[in-house]
This record gives sequence, C-alpha cells and structure tokens, in this order.
Amino acid sequence: MRRDPLSFLASDLDSLKAQGLYRHLRVLEGEQKPKASVDHRQVVNLSSNNYLGLTTHPALRERAIEAVRQLGVGSGSVRSIAGTMAIHLELERRLAEFKKTEAVVVFQSGFAANAGTVAAVLSKDDVVVSDELNHASIIDGARLSRATIKVFPHKDADAARRILQELPAGQRKLLITDGVFSMDGDLGAVPALCAIAEELGCIMMVDDAHASGVFGRNGRGTIDHFDVHGRVDVQVGTLSKAIGALGGYVAGSRTLIEFLHHRARPFLFSTSHPPAVAAACIAALDVLEREPEIIDRLWENTRFFKSGLRALGFNTGPSESPITPVIAGDGALAMKLSDRLFQEGVFAQGIAFPTVARDKARVRTIVTATHTRDELQFALDVFAKVGGELGILL
Repeated sequence: MRRDPLSFLASDLDSLKAQGLYRHLRVLEGEQKPKASVDHRQVVNLSSNNYLGLTTHPALRERAIEAVRQLGVGSGSVRSIAGTMAIHLELERRLAEFKKTEAVVVFQSGFAANAGTVAAVLSKDDVVVSDELNHASIIDGARLSRATIKVFPHKDADAARRILQELPAGQRKLLITDGVFSMDGDLGAVPALCAIAEELGCIMMVDDAHASGVFGRNGRGTIDHFDVHGRVDVQVGTLSKAIGALGGYVAGSRTLIEFLHHRARPFLFSTSHPPAVAAACIAALDVLEREPEIIDRLWENTRFFKSGLRALGFNTGPSESPITPVIAGDGALAMKLSDRLFQEGVFAQGIAFPTVARDKARVRTIVTATHTRDELQFALDVFAKVGGELGILL
C-alpha cells in the first residue's frame, strides 16, 4: 500500500487539538441574519461582516433575480477575453463616482484586489513600507511583487518616515495601511501617512475593506472620513462586507486602472462576476445613497454594545469601529470563551495565533445595523455570565 505523503498534516492537526486551538467550520442554516441558526442552534450572530444587513435587503434580492433572468447565471470568461459585460462596466462607473476617483476595476475578492494590485505595481527593485498589522492580502501581494518589505510599528507614522528617509530618493516606494484594521477595529494613521507620502514622493495606498459602507459620507470609507480625497493613489474596497455581496475593487486614476487591466493577474486569469452579483452591488450603492439612516443605526448599535462590554470589565482593545475584540490573551482560553458563548446562544468566533499575536487571542465581535437592542442586550448578559465563569473580566 502506498504511504500517504501528507500524513505529516495529521500530526499538525493533533498539535492544534492538544493546544485547544482546533476549530471546526460552523454551518449557517438559512439566511445571514442577526439571529440565525448555526450548527442547529439559535444564536445571536456577532461574527458576520454583514454590517448593514444588505445580504437580505429586498432591493438587492430583486436586482439579482432580475439580472439572472435577463443575463444568465455566469459571464463565461475572464474580463480580458469575453467576460466583460455591460453590467460590470456600470458597476465600475458607479463605484468610481461613489469613491470620487477617475476609475475603478472590480476583482473577484478583496484579497485578490490587494494582492493583485501590489504584485502588479511593484517589482524586485522597489520597496513596500507597511503597517505591521496590515491584512494578509497586502503581505502576500508584497511577497509576490518580490519588492523589499519594510514594516513599521502599528500606526507609528514617525517610524514609517524614518524608514523612508533611509531609502534612496529615486527608489520607487509604496506606503500602505489598512483604513480599519480587521482584528482590533482601530483606524489607520491615514492623514499622517498621506502627508509623509507627499513629502517623500511615495505611492500611497489604503485598504478600506472594513471601512466601505461604514465610515465616511454614505459609507464612502476612511478617505472620505479623513477628507483626504486626491491624496491616496490606490484605494482598495470590498463588495463582500457592508455591500452585502461578493468581490473587491481598486479605485484610482484611469492610468492605474488601465495598467491593472493588463498586469493584475487575478483580473487576467479569473472569470468575472456573475451578472447577479454585479447587479446586487449596484443596488447596494443605491441603498447607501438613498437610505443613509441604515449607517446611523449601525453606529447606534456599535456605541451601545461597545460601551456595554467595557462597562462589564472586558478588555476591548483600541477599537474605533463596529469591530470590537474581547481580548482573552491565551489562545486556548479565547477558544473556550467562544465555545461557552456559543453554548449560551452567542456566536462570536475565537481568533488566535497566527492571525493575532500569541498573547492577544480574542473573540471578535461585529454588530450590524439590523441587530435589535434586545439581541445586543442578550449578548451582553451572556458575555457577563461567561466572562465571570472564565475569569476574563478586568
């Protein structure tokens, strides 16, 4: 009998189990709603990126169904061959107008947008200067570009400046930060980094995935929130979180977008979005512009839940957004916290190393605009009970 060449993976899985870090995939049964059935249990869902509840919004459903009826279920090709449909161009036009940039290109995911853009724009002779907590897709894109990678301490703009000042003046440099950091929920040092990029001649890039639909006027993101329009060369956003559908996009100059049409590998080698997805995203932009009060509800819920966790004595880190971590420290303890919350009716996933530092394991909570006050109060009551049991309260 042939020996299994992948048998070493089983021992790695056994190690995760021994450390209390092994997780199985939770299964959502039915719609992505604030109160949902997960693994046959009714729970308050605090793990979804569906910030505005748009995954089930009637306008998005109707537009998607109409697109299927009129245009079919798939595009049949990559964008650069036969897969660019009129509805893709309409989505990109609407996004560029929304983001106040010359042009936009849509990618299959936010991950692909980040990794594909960094890898396309830079080469081995260039330098990436990156916040230490930037998203994995930025890190992977930088590695794929073969550029030299320099990392500055989280949000330390002065450290970023010192790194850049030590580099040759004529060398191409990309300065990059998340707009909202996905694990801690804090905002990037966007204005200060924009000033440094202008001072030292860098390309300025912001990954606004968790800010899209959340920050700025009508959810235009941190560039709008900080009023740095025209100072960020490359803006990355997502269509998979607050927008409620699927995909990512890059917004910037027409030259940048046309270059990515020719050099961004995820764009060149991935089939384009199904018409229904593009249609739903266009409908989501309509909702953002027509119903800004939905974002107000998101922030009302955020303030209520965040203040409730802090009043109970939980360490919620530096969060400034609807992402609020409850930091347990030890990885196994964070997983035990997540499991006990689930048993009591609250779904908040545990997150440990390597996603976060070994001593910063946590459960990550995300509230949405569609949570009711009763649901959030129930979750706070469960957190109080379980946090007390496990000795996590400060």
